[in-house]
Amino acid sequence: MFELLTDFIAKSHPVTLGVLLVLTLYFVTINWVFFYRWLGLNQWISQENETLESLLMGSQRLNEYAFLGPFLKSGTAHSKALFDLAQFAATKEATKGLTVLSVVASTTPFIGLFGTVVSILDTFKNIGQTSGTMNVIAAGVSDALVATASGIFVAIFA
Repeated sequence: MFELLTDFIAKSHPVTLGVLLVLTLYFVTINWVFFYRWLGLNQWISQENETLESLLMGSQRLNEYAFLGPFLKSGTAHSKALFDLAQFAATKEATKGLTVLSVVASTTPFIGLFGTVVSILDTFKNIGQTSGTMNVIAAGVSDALVATASGIFVAIFA
């Protein structure tokens, strides 16, 4: 397995390797954003559920980390406008990080396509310099398809 990887790296075009490096960074970034937001939102939802349950049970003492805590502790009337404002603020908080995911999702197929085009061009250059055997063509197409598959793979996760 290690020999296949080193052979692939040795035969690949530098741009293709750069594309694979960028796609790897994208993949790590989107997974980090996903798990960071998932864990944070789960903790946040449990705190808010606890706060809302205590509010519905008539408790005056709320969780100090609750999102509605500062609004409700001030003694103001619980109006629909207050809850709408809190819902808007909570939605804004919950959707943090989606910009990063949308940028990654929209650019990864094009980065993979760029690696594909460069690999195909490199293959044509090698065909012109050598006798143009099937080994040269197969290696170049294989290199190009790896870049394409990597771009699609990362885009699917994003």
